[in-house]
Amino acid sequence: MAETYSSKQLLHLVFGGELAELGAVEFRDLSKLDIVGIYPNYATAYNAWKAKAQQTVDNAQTRYFIVHLHRLLDPDAAPPKPR
Repeated sequence: MAETYSSKQLLHLVFGGELAELGAVEFRDLSKLDIVGIYPNYATAYNAWKAKAQQTVDNAQTRYFIVHLHRLLDPDAAPPKPR
């Protein structure tokens, strides 16, 4: 039987790699992207992101990102944008 959780699952993807140039989000080599993982909430994803970012602090070209997958999977559930 599947386990149930009291809080809603909000999936987040953590990934990164070496950028082609600073100030842009274009990767030098897509085959070398580091897919860290998919996490059930922002706090867990943030901890994974922070650990990877700290490992690569000496390389200014390397960046890690958190993507809110839950917003892509269910865009109608996203909070309305302020006007």
